[in-house]
Amino acid sequence: MTQEEAAIDFPSEVVKEGKTKVVVPKLSSYRKQPSDYAPSKAPVFYNPVMELNRDIAILVAQVYQRKVKREISICEPLTSSGIRGVRLATEVQNVRVTLGDINKHAFQLAKHNVTLNMLGDRVTVQNEDANCLLSCHSAPYRRFDIIDVDPFGSPVPYLDSAIRALRNKGFLAITATDLAPLCGVHVKACVRKYGGKPLRTEYCQELAIRLVAGSAVTAAARQDIGIRVVFSHSTDHYVRVYFEIVYGAKKADESVKSVGYVLHCFNCLHRETAKTAFAVDTCPECGGEMDYAGPLWLGNIFDKTFCESMAKENEHVALRNSGRIDRLLTLAKNEADAPPTYYVIDKVSNKLRSPVPSLEAMTRLLISSGFSAVPTHFNSRGFRTEAPALKISDLVQKAVHST
Repeated sequence: MTQEEAAIDFPSEVVKEGKTKVVVPKLSSYRKQPSDYAPSKAPVFYNPVMELNRDIAILVAQVYQRKVKREISICEPLTSSGIRGVRLATEVQNVRVTLGDINKHAFQLAKHNVTLNMLGDRVTVQNEDANCLLSCHSAPYRRFDIIDVDPFGSPVPYLDSAIRALRNKGFLAITATDLAPLCGVHVKACVRKYGGKPLRTEYCQELAIRLVAGSAVTAAARQDIGIRVVFSHSTDHYVRVYFEIVYGAKKADESVKSVGYVLHCFNCLHRETAKTAFAVDTCPECGGEMDYAGPLWLGNIFDKTFCESMAKENEHVALRNSGRIDRLLTLAKNEADAPPTYYVIDKVSNKLRSPVPSLEAMTRLLISSGFSAVPTHFNSRGFRTEAPALKISDLVQKAVHST
């Protein structure tokens, strides 16, 4: 028995994701009651629900590697079992990976999984605090091409050190699982962590992504670094954002220009974007009082070309979630150039105390009326359009009578 194997003195099992087999905590051993959240009770955090998250990370890294056409370096400073980093080393071409975790059980398990997959020549594992690990790679020629920050909660504590440790035109991937603050349940916590005010709206998941992105833009700008979002998604209990960073004060200034506010009327559901929270006091459609979310990112949250590149990579891999990823990328590509925020047809119908029409009938009416209308991955009953809120209400009632 090796030293690493001896250190795994808790119930564990072997799982397979993609092309990779790893040892992880046996979650059934840590679920004493039905309400127990087993991943957080295990000595090493592992969540099988995040397999889709990890699958997409593989595709993003592969797209990046094909773009730069050289060996790339990746860091996962909160590695837990090492499953993400081991998969990246196994499934992405020409890559070196640095893994880190302050938890000694996680460090030993990650080392074991690296050895199990015979990756000792390409993967380094360190028992270190995430910010310390990243800070040690902030000097030129030590920086990474991709940094993947996937914490339990908010990524904000790691943003500054992660951005400093990235090369010019490198990629930053961050996950946020604290949706209660980001979606407006705990407003003060969101303002404290992300520097922006949330709103409890039907499109709060999109606002969550924009709040996370706005926080990253601000952190990067302090270091004269600009940021653009290449892909994002809201899935299950988390939001995920992928950025490309570009060095230079002018690039930082350009990014900051895309930070602003979303103004919202809870009376008629009108919404608009603005550079100041007080650009409009009353709703221009119904005269109601306007509320706001932000400051947050107002720029694109999907890059159409990048989505197409990911879709091509997805065609050549055998992932358990390939079909789901293909549908996600198709929706993201189609809504890439659509207006910010989306409407949920059930919400509009509820406001009108009207029957709910089909989404297909609604989009047909919008298009025939001269507006754009595209579905969104955020909500299966959602659509993006530039049509005014009151016009949407009129068309909902027409759609009811046409079905």
